[in-house]
This record gives sequence, C-alpha cells and structure tokens, in this order.
Amino acid sequence: MRIAIKISYDGSNFYGYTRQPQLRTVEGELIRGLIKHGIIEDTNDSCFRSASRTDKGVSALCNVVAFNTNSSKSNILEKLSEEFKDIIVYAIKDVNTDFNPRYAKNRQYRYILIITNHDVNKIITAASCFTGQHNFANFARVEEFKDPVRTIDNIIFTQKNNILIIDIFAQTFLWNQVRRIISALDKVGLGKLKKEQIVEALSNPYKDFDFGVSSPESLILKNIIYDFDFEIFKKGKTKLKNFENKLFSL
Repeated sequence: MRIAIKISYDGSNFYGYTRQPQLRTVEGELIRGLIKHGIIEDTNDSCFRSASRTDKGVSALCNVVAFNTNSSKSNILEKLSEEFKDIIVYAIKDVNTDFNPRYAKNRQYRYILIITNHDVNKIITAASCFTGQHNFANFARVEEFKDPVRTIDNIIFTQKNNILIIDIFAQTFLWNQVRRIISALDKVGLGKLKKEQIVEALSNPYKDFDFGVSSPESLILKNIIYDFDFEIFKKGKTKLKNFENKLFSL
C-alpha cells in the first residue's frame, strides 16, 4: 500500500531538506528512520517522494512525504513518533498507488518580517504586482528546463506591533521565489525600491534584475493542501501545537 505522512521541523537544525552526502538533512533523517524500522527497504522500491524541498534554515509546519510499504499506519506512527527529536510526524493517510505529494492543490508559505522604518502601506500596495500569473525569472533561482511562469493566488498581511506576517498562497513555487519576493517588498517598505521597478522586472523577465534574497530563518512552509484530509495523530498534534507556538511566539 502507499502511505503519505505530514511532518514538521525546525529548519535551523538541518542543512536543508534534500538529501546531501555527509550532511544532516530532513529527507536524509526521514529515510534513515524509515529504513531502520523496516518501513521501507530503499527509496527506489518504495517510490519515496516529497512535496517540497525547503532550503537550509527554512522551517515547516507541514511538509508531506509518500512511500510504498507493508507496515500498518499504527506501526508507522508509533515508530516514527519516537524516532526523531526535531522532526514531528503528526498525520497519516492511505493514498492511491500513483500519488505524488508534489502535485498539491495549494501551498502556503509564511514569512515573519521585522518592521523598523518600513512603510507597510507601500509593501501591501507593491505586493499586488505579484498576484496572478507572471514570469518570475527575476524573482527566483530558476533551474534548467524549469518553466518560470507561476501563479500566485493571494498574499495576505497581518501586522502585530513590529511584526509583519506575510502569507503567500500558490499551487507551486520556484526555488527561492518567496524569499526574493519578500526581499523586494522589504526594500519597497524601506524606500530603497519602487513598485514601478517590480513591475518592470516582471514585465521584462529576460532582462536581469536582482533585488536580493531574504533570510531563510524567517520563512515557514505553513501548509500543503490536497483534495483529501489526513488522519491526525493525537500525540503528534500536541507536539505540533507546541512547536507552532514556539515558532510564532512573537
């Protein structure tokens, strides 16, 4: 059978999500734990797949992995919930044999921006440039053969004292896309960049513009949505809530 699990993790404890030789990563730790407990034999036979590959320093309240296994859901939750100190496994689901977690309905990233001398109204106004479908070649690290055209469904702002919470929603994101968008908005708020320059960069994707990349430590993969619900593990839910409170203790 094929199983999908939801996980969360503190990105500061890992060298990113994706497996790297000799480095401790989220994916590497997950695979190690799955093989250790006999849940999978290897990544190829189990068709191990991940929803999102977060960068070094980026945390997640929800990432999703899927794999083929003969282990029961109760055994998987029991073994994995005790295996990791800094990865929380909190939900599980039987899925179709062809399920690939990368093909989600929607993703939500959250960025915590510290406000100093920022003009928040200018940030919010400039953010409207990014919603809808655009070629984001100037606002991402575009991998070879990747289509730089993406659609951002919505950007929502919540201000709490000197904190600006920025939630960005889209089905898929490019590498560094959120952090480059945030860097541009940060500069707009500080008066170092104008909205018109963002419009020009989006309108001329094959002309080089570089507005920088924001810090990964303030970025959180908050949610990934599918057309089904996961079964939430009670003990994992409590751990998740405590971790979420820690992340957002503003």
